[in-house]
Amino acid sequence: MKPEEILGEALRVLREGGTILYPTDTVWGLGCDATNPAAVAKIFEIKRRPDSKSLVLLASDLDMIAKYVKEIPSIAVDLVEVNDAPMTIIYPGAITGDEQGDRWHLAHNAVADDGTVGIRIPMADWCKNVAYKLGRPLVSTSANISGEPTPQRFSEIPQEIKDAVDFVVPPSIDTQSTGKASQIIKLGLGGEVEIIRK
Repeated sequence: MKPEEILGEALRVLREGGTILYPTDTVWGLGCDATNPAAVAKIFEIKRRPDSKSLVLLASDLDMIAKYVKEIPSIAVDLVEVNDAPMTIIYPGAITGDEQGDRWHLAHNAVADDGTVGIRIPMADWCKNVAYKLGRPLVSTSANISGEPTPQRFSEIPQEIKDAVDFVVPPSIDTQSTGKASQIIKLGLGGEVEIIRK
């Protein structure tokens, strides 16, 4: 498949509520449309992970993030602008629910119990492009069974995971993955900053 055909097939599957296995700017991830509760439930099922755990989402830019959180803390803008490594920001006030007018909200099961949501603007153009063309955030959780080691390379991903998704993005799509999880920073609306993972 040509790169544009791979992108097209990934988008088709995502729009139809399916799941994909794809390379990100960190590690290989399991993905789906983050506004589709049934698709998110499938991700938890594949990972054999309780749905009380929150997920990381990928967004194309801050404009997209602004549609899904009540307010972006001003420090988040600064962090995104100076960031030179994969960084997930946990935002307060995720907007969840069903379709209201022409605006989609995040699936309730993609958000933490406290109403926060972890979102990363990926450093890999391919991932950014998928989110941009999908028009909404993409779930990105490591491609492993819950509790087992995170695969560093495609060859380390369990066959069970590869068989469970609706589309596997070929490893030929190079996203220059770092092979390790992103740093995680939690922000509050009052300027609070908490480093969850360096």
